[in-house]
Amino acid sequence: MSHIVIDEARCKGCGLCTTACPKNLVSLNPVPNSLGFTVALFSNPENCTGCTLCAEMCPDVAITVFKEATP
Repeated sequence: MSHIVIDEARCKGCGLCTTACPKNLVSLNPVPNSLGFTVALFSNPENCTGCTLCAEMCPDVAITVFKEATP
């Protein structure tokens, strides 16, 4: 299983990651953070393939993808 971590302090809510995810696992939080940005949210980690498209699209380098090693 793979999962992503979104650094809310770096995310500016551009939404590029939401369009890049082929499984639609990334969305924008409708509630703004303390800086007024609607930051990205990751849902359903069990469906994440670890493709890294969300992280590649992020201009703020706010997404880290973790892939579970296969034995």
